[in-house]
Amino acid sequence: SFSLASTAVTCFTRGLDLRKETEDVLCPANCPLWQFYVFGDGVYASLSSICGAAIHRGVITSAGGAVRVQTLPGQENYPAVNANGIQSQVLTRWASSFSVAPIKNTALEAVGRSVSTARPSTGKRPKKPLDKKAGNKDCKADIAFLIDGSYNIGQRRFNLQKNFVGKVAVMLGIGTEGPHVGVVQASEHPKIEFYLKNFTAAKEVLFAIKELGFRGGNSNTGKALKHTAQKFFSLENGARKGIPKIIVVFLDGWPSDDIEEAGIVAREFGVNVFIVSVAKPTTEELGMVQDIGFVDKAVCRNNGFFSYQMPTWFGTTKYVKPLVQKLCSHEQMLCSKTCYNSVNIGFLIDGSSSVGESNFRLVLEFISNVAKAFEISDIGSKIAAVQFTYDQRTEFSFTDYNTKEDVLSAIRNIRYMSGGTATGDAISFTTRNVFGPVKEGPNKNFLVVLTDGQSYDDVRGPAAAAQKAGITVFSVGVAWAPLDDLKDMASEPRESHTFFTREFTGLELMVPDIIRGICKDFLDSKQ
Repeated sequence: SFSLASTAVTCFTRGLDLRKETEDVLCPANCPLWQFYVFGDGVYASLSSICGAAIHRGVITSAGGAVRVQTLPGQENYPAVNANGIQSQVLTRWASSFSVAPIKNTALEAVGRSVSTARPSTGKRPKKPLDKKAGNKDCKADIAFLIDGSYNIGQRRFNLQKNFVGKVAVMLGIGTEGPHVGVVQASEHPKIEFYLKNFTAAKEVLFAIKELGFRGGNSNTGKALKHTAQKFFSLENGARKGIPKIIVVFLDGWPSDDIEEAGIVAREFGVNVFIVSVAKPTTEELGMVQDIGFVDKAVCRNNGFFSYQMPTWFGTTKYVKPLVQKLCSHEQMLCSKTCYNSVNIGFLIDGSSSVGESNFRLVLEFISNVAKAFEISDIGSKIAAVQFTYDQRTEFSFTDYNTKEDVLSAIRNIRYMSGGTATGDAISFTTRNVFGPVKEGPNKNFLVVLTDGQSYDDVRGPAAAAQKAGITVFSVGVAWAPLDDLKDMASEPRESHTFFTREFTGLELMVPDIIRGICKDFLDSKQ
């Protein structure tokens, strides 16, 4: 009699799939208990299966039945409790919850007549409200699970690995504004199974993981890690700007190829590599391992945070939550910041009359080529330019442009001033007016001074003050610029921060060295 009022749901419908404050649902019979994801006890995180929670609570049995679901606010520390054949899981916090209660038949009779509460049974689920789709907003991450598909692991353990990855994916709280995940399978040749952009709901991801086929072959983990770092996180494949990129490498035993170079590539690309090693090599097996320290060489930082061990693929449920907590620790992702996306570079350009119009164009080209190498955006690297003679003119500041195109076009449009040379004054002006406003920001500050002659004023004092303010100074001299001046301006060690060329045409050859120098200083400052 109550079929009219109750919404029929599946074994896997979650609290967050419902749209009303209070809703009566009808759970089917014979749901497989072991497949239920339930978080909490009495009050359940909305990520939980409704029917699973109802059985856990004793409201219904596995024969199914009617359940009243009440939406509740989110809370912290949902406990794990074993009840009625279902082991619920711990969850640190979730945005919303629900409770389940039995439905008295009489109450149902009363509402059973109001047909309006019934959902059209076209099989189409109504659109979920947006916040439900958003996922766990506190966990910002773009994650590639690099799973082991080698003969080493075998079909059976491969399936256990898939189950584990599925549980991690569910607990992460995948959603449009939460974590996004994809999967790459390492075997003889790496295969990207699905990208970040393919799914934004945990359900879809779970289904995709279930469908993965075992490939076999050698576990060329190094090859797969390198491929993933280079190809997986492009914007067209769904990577998001400013969200940490993470690769979780699952390794059964040990890699059959070199993994160190892949680790270096991943760090250069700003990817945080985690290694989950299962069944570490035994003493007898160590002889077969190319490089015993393979974990330390591949992870983002060898500080213990990025490596994770499980003794076997059996009984891994308790390892899910600690791994999820690591993956959601935004502030621990030390490899997200690279020199390409975390620097401010100010160019101080000599506009004196000895330079001349055509050489001035060569200087601008040099600046463009250096700027081009960096990831310029509102949350990435920033570029500024000041031109000086006796006077100074800020061509554009760090906050004026947020895209590479805009910066390059602003550089092209700089007009040559022509006049005297007061480099010291210009350094003081730039330190105060251009670097002053970004002093408290997250980026590391660099100043590249370009001059073709002797300064009329003292450069040593202003340069020392700039360095004291946290600015690393590179000096680039052309033609008649005296080496003493250049060295006096440059940061320590002066040799690697001082550049000189006789001709303006020689600037082009210095571009890679300047970029490399900035990156080296950036990395040294992070160690």
